[in-house]
Amino acid sequence: MARTLNQAAGLVGKKGVLWWEIHRLLRDKHPPFGMFENVDRLLKSPATQRGRDFAVMLASLSDLGYVAEWRVINAAEYGMPTKRLRVFIMAYRNDTAPAQKLLANRADWLVKSGVIAKAFPVEKPLLIPELSFSIKGSLSDITDKFNVESPDASPFANAGLICDRGVLTLKTTPDYNGQRMTLGDILVPEKQVNPSYIIPHDEVKKWKYCKGAKHLTRTKKNGIVYSYDEGPMSFPDPLDRPARTIITAEGGATPSRFKHVVQMSDGRYRRLMPVELERINTFPDNHTKLGDITDTKRAFFMGNALVTEVVTRLGLSLARAIEAP
Repeated sequence: MARTLNQAAGLVGKKGVLWWEIHRLLRDKHPPFGMFENVDRLLKSPATQRGRDFAVMLASLSDLGYVAEWRVINAAEYGMPTKRLRVFIMAYRNDTAPAQKLLANRADWLVKSGVIAKAFPVEKPLLIPELSFSIKGSLSDITDKFNVESPDASPFANAGLICDRGVLTLKTTPDYNGQRMTLGDILVPEKQVNPSYIIPHDEVKKWKYCKGAKHLTRTKKNGIVYSYDEGPMSFPDPLDRPARTIITAEGGATPSRFKHVVQMSDGRYRRLMPVELERINTFPDNHTKLGDITDTKRAFFMGNALVTEVVTRLGLSLARAIEAP
C-alpha cells in the first residue's frame, strides 16, 4: 500500500486490495476487536493525495461500527533493540467496554488511559483539540476528493482516533525511562559466529563502497540523464545504538548498502546471523530454524516481521482494558 513514492499504488495495488478482504471479514464476522499494522508511510499514502488511503480505512472502520485509534511506534523509543517504525491501529466494536471508555473521554484515552497509551506512554501535550476534522462522503467520494486541496501534506499526525467519522489527531512524544537495548546487546559470543558470516578481507572494500556516499550519473530508459545521490551509512553498524530496520534482502553474502555489518574484537567484519536478526525483532532464539529453511530465507522472514514485543504489549493492554470494570 505504501511503497516508495514512485511505486506507491495505494488501495488499488496488489497488496492494497487486501484491505477489502479485511473489510469483508469485519463486515461479515463483526469481531469485537481488531489490531492492524503497516509501514508508517500509510498515513501519507498515496503521494499524489496524501492521507487518502488511511482516510478510506478509518472511514471503513467507523461505518462498520467501530471506533479506532492509531499510533506510529518506533520500537527503539521504548527500549527495544531496533528502530523499526510502524503504525498500529486498534479497533473496538462500538458495544465493547474499551469503545465506551474511549467515547467517554477521547482526549484522555488518546494520551493517558487508552490501550495504546498504557502500553506506550507519551508526554501529555499542552493542548488537545476536541476534534481535528471529519471524514465526509462515501468511500468512493473519499477516494476521489479527500485532501485534494493540500495533496502534499497529510492531515494525519502520528497518533489519533476516529469515532462516528470524527477524527482527533495530534503529534505525540514518547515518555519512556526504562532499560534500552542496543545492537551490541543481542550479538552472540564471537566463538559462536559461523565462519561463513565473516567478510573476507578482499570483500571489505566492496562493502565500504556500498555503504559510502555516492554521486552518480544515470540514464533512464527514455534516454534522459539524471544525477543520483546517496548519503553515507555507518560502517560498521554502531553497537551502542538500536539496530536499523531489517529489510527482506538482509540475507546472503553479496555486499549491500542495507545489510547489517558489525566489527569483531579482532578487527574483522561480519554479517548478522539469523538468531541475531530474530533477537532484533524480539523473537525467541531460533524461532525460524525449521526443517530445511535456509539462513537467507530466515533473514527474509525477519525483514517481513513485526517486533513481537510491540504486539505483546498492545495485546496485554487490550486484555486489561477488556477485564477492567
